[in-house]
Amino acid sequence: MNADDDTEPDPVVVRERRIVDVLMALQQGEVTTYGDVAAVAGYPKQSRLVGRILQTTDHEVPWWRVVNAAGRLVPGHEAEQIELLREEDVITRNGRVVSAPHGRFGA
Repeated sequence: MNADDDTEPDPVVVRERRIVDVLMALQQGEVTTYGDVAAVAGYPKQSRLVGRILQTTDHEVPWWRVVNAAGRLVPGHEAEQIELLREEDVITRNGRVVSAPHGRFGA
């Protein structure tokens, strides 16, 4: 047995993995918030952590399905996000999600 097997996993890696797992579970047409992702991953009230992971992760995650609590799109990426959401039958207006087939903004 290797002595390294007894070490605790890096908490930063564990947090990222849990959040990425939640993000990867989002279905087409499902829109949620940073706070909801954090809560489901086991980190309530850490919505900024989700944003940071979305900015830095090497994993290809459906970032366009995550908005702030008011439904506001990702600043600086609105045009791309609108296009990706539109392909999933999500309705946006004035830079916000107003209706989505699934998730927090479900019709």
